[in-house]
Amino acid sequence: MAAACPVEGEAKTREPVSAPLRISILTVFPEMVGPPLAESILKRARDRGLVEIEVLNIRDFAADRHKSTDDYPYGGGPGMVMRPEPIVAAAEAACAGAGGPPPEDRAAGREVILLTPAGEPFTQATARELSGMSHLILVCGHYEGVDERVRELIVTREVSIGDYVLTGGELPALVVTDAVARLVPGVLGGEESAAEESFSGGLLEYPQYTRPREFRGLKVPDVLLSGHHEQVRRWRRRQSLARTWQRRPELLAQAALTAEDEAILAELRRDESRREGGEDLGE
Repeated sequence: MAAACPVEGEAKTREPVSAPLRISILTVFPEMVGPPLAESILKRARDRGLVEIEVLNIRDFAADRHKSTDDYPYGGGPGMVMRPEPIVAAAEAACAGAGGPPPEDRAAGREVILLTPAGEPFTQATARELSGMSHLILVCGHYEGVDERVRELIVTREVSIGDYVLTGGELPALVVTDAVARLVPGVLGGEESAAEESFSGGLLEYPQYTRPREFRGLKVPDVLLSGHHEQVRRWRRRQSLARTWQRRPELLAQAALTAEDEAILAELRRDESRREGGEDLGE
């Protein structure tokens, strides 16, 4: 059995923790995903044993002497299709390495995810759901896609990060890994940090400021310098609602809005109507 590729910068020792989230990335281009996993929050999460990430080179599981992972499509057509044998073998190795049953056996707490434009949209809610799993196996497609039998045999979920075309599934795999790992308890160091980020509550995040107080004529809002926590909270909530309403109004339909939120939105809509009518709001 081929060994998983070591992630660059992987820590030699880890703090003992119980049941860390395990992420296995299956790819024919391991060099594309390794370096980002050795930086910033992902590196710290791995160093602390909160998340385990391995990168398996699908080519290592090819049976022929040329280590072939793709072939011409039956029926003709452009491009190449990824063969099923090395992908399934790599997934089997990932499952065995985690001490779980083979991928053909659906296991609780494990998802075998194919990164594909045909998948469900990847959202913050998806990331939150996946962060509660024990093992994620991310299959990076390439070329014209993967043999359909990979889907039929081992894939439990298909995910897309957007309606555009990429060279392969490596970048989507990194997106999923980052978004999911930061939601694992303890990774960000403070649960409020994750809770207040954009999309966590269904809304876009409020504006952020730091020093200096004034930069090129632009000043930090006075309320943020007041030290009045309730006023700061209300200002931030209003800004978050306003930004979401202006930029991503469709998110409001699914957000958990309070009566205070509804009142703020009603006021924002009234102000907008008055602006469209040419009324001076005294701003």
